[in-house]
Amino acid sequence: MLCIMTAKIPVSLKCPPTKIVIGAQCSSTTKLGRLYFTPTELNYSPSPPTISMSELSSCSMDQSYTEIIVVRHGETAWNATGRIQGHMDVELNEVGRQQAASLAERLSREPEISAIYSSDLKRALETAETIAASCGKFEVIKDPDLRERHLGDVQGLLFREAAKVCPEAYRAFSSRATNQVIPGGGESLDQLYHRATSSIQRIIQKHKGKRIVVVTHGGVIRALYRRACSRRFRGSILNTSVNIFQISDDDVWTIKSWGDVTHLNQTGQYSMSGFGVNKTPSVVTSGPT
Repeated sequence: MLCIMTAKIPVSLKCPPTKIVIGAQCSSTTKLGRLYFTPTELNYSPSPPTISMSELSSCSMDQSYTEIIVVRHGETAWNATGRIQGHMDVELNEVGRQQAASLAERLSREPEISAIYSSDLKRALETAETIAASCGKFEVIKDPDLRERHLGDVQGLLFREAAKVCPEAYRAFSSRATNQVIPGGGESLDQLYHRATSSIQRIIQKHKGKRIVVVTHGGVIRALYRRACSRRFRGSILNTSVNIFQISDDDVWTIKSWGDVTHLNQTGQYSMSGFGVNKTPSVVTSGPT
């Protein structure tokens, strides 16, 4: 059963009051396992109001902000086997193509989409092209700055083997220091942050007041969360999950929706695999930097 909940931002974050819609699978027999939010994590009342995604999507665009619908690509064979991708150009597997088709059908019902942007890596580009075909009128705009973080010498390694095969690069990859680069040409989190947010800022400048779809990768989505919330997201970013950012004309970033995979509910096409995921989603907050 899908839980759609609202939560108010804790006062300590000094963000303007807002509501965040969080889509999560309460229980499942798929390989996703069981996801849940505790009252403490969510800071919500026992009977919070609910807002459906269809209600949100039906709202007309306010010209004082630009809405960016940011989605992660569909599953790849490397996701499924736990192999680290980074800039390695891996295509979707059959599950990923089914996920992309389900996502495309859902986004085809979104009103007023003005453009579709994508990372130029195959797994994102194929997802974006599936969306564009369903929407019927878009040519996907490729932007290399929407690529996943370059992960240096750990790219191509299995997660379970990386620490033994390449310990120095794995330590750098696992580091929480945002300025830590990864041996073998890998980026730091700060470098990824500036690359990803600069790309979004260029998109906003070209499409002010519009609704835009961006297909990208887990690391980029985490960087955008950091831009909106001034802290790192440590929960799961699922394949083809939908994350909606609203950026005001005075550059205040707000998260309208996070981690929505309702389009996969009927098919069980969930995957917990991929770069930087875990099994305990965090509470979502939003606000200016």
